[in-house]
Amino acid sequence: MENPLEVKVQDDLEKAIRVLKRKIARNGILKELKKRRFYEKPSERRKRKRMEAAKRRKKAARTGRY
Repeated sequence: MENPLEVKVQDDLEKAIRVLKRKIARNGILKELKKRRFYEKPSERRKRKRMEAAKRRKKAARTGRY
């Protein structure tokens, strides 16, 4: 199985680090890590999901998407 976050370092190490950070952010790994850092009660999870859905609905209404 190939690692999807593989980054080739050719010349610039700083550039490779930036590419890796971008890939981590796009894959949602950092968000998942922060979410799993502490236990979240089921009631808190439902509340968070409701708030996220409301935020998405507001954003969709603001941008004109339905």
